[in-house]
Amino acid sequence: MPYINLKVVGTLTKKQKEEIAKQFSDTLLKVAGKAKDHTYLVIDEVQGSNWAVGDKFFG
Repeated sequence: MPYINLKVVGTLTKKQKEEIAKQFSDTLLKVAGKAKDHTYLVIDEVQGSNWAVGDKFFG
């Protein structure tokens, strides 16, 4: 049972999330033989003010 936790700065549209889910699940099926109905994906949309590289925040 694959579990994917994707964190992104900002927000994604529903269409973008659907395409990401499709691409991840297609890849796991193709490469690892993992069934789509057993692949879990969580997308965390993080505000730029809560994400930094070094001492520089994205928002």
